[in-house]
Parts: sequence; C-alpha cells; structure tokens
Amino acid sequence: MSAQFEPLTASDTPERGSGGATVSPSAVAGLDAVYDIPVHVTAVLGRATMQVSQLLKLGRGAVVELDRKLGEAVDIYVNNRLVARGEVVMVDDNRLGVTMTEIVKTDRA
Repeated sequence: MSAQFEPLTASDTPERGSGGATVSPSAVAGLDAVYDIPVHVTAVLGRATMQVSQLLKLGRGAVVELDRKLGEAVDIYVNNRLVARGEVVMVDDNRLGVTMTEIVKTDRA
C-alpha cells in the first residue's frame, strides 16, 4: 500500500538541524533549488504472497493477511530506498498518515 504526501514548502522547513543546531536563513534559502525535485514516497504496511488465482478471486471487502503484526513499524521508502520506519496515525476523521519514528542509516558503497 502506498501513501501520498503533500509537498514541502519553504515555510515548512524546520529552523533546527538534525543535531539540534539552529539553521541559518541563508542555508535554508540555498535549499530552494531542490524544492521542485519530485520524489516518490512509499509507506509499506506489510507484504503478502499469493497465487494469481487467489488474487483474481479477491473482491470488495476481502481481507489480505500481511506479514507484519499490528503496531509493528512500517517501512518508508524514498525513490525505492529504505530511509525510515514509522507508525500509522489518524490525520483527520477519514485520513491516515505515517509519522517517522526512526531514520534508517545505510552505508553507501
């Protein structure tokens, strides 16, 4: 399952860096060049394996069992690269969102 997120604007930019240090306005202004670069964000709730014949039999209201437990962290991918884990939250009465709870650090070769 994929989630779509609203694009970030300059007013949404945090004033503090990842280490808690204050980010200067000129550093934030220097990021303007990257604000228009599209990225594909996917939140994976879980995975399931089934035969095509089983898939074709699914109808409205069908339940597909996933490989994750209730409350387990979801994986957040940016451009098909795992970058974080998070939890599903209720945004409005009828909308869901994902909050990041952990940044995944990977070694880039």
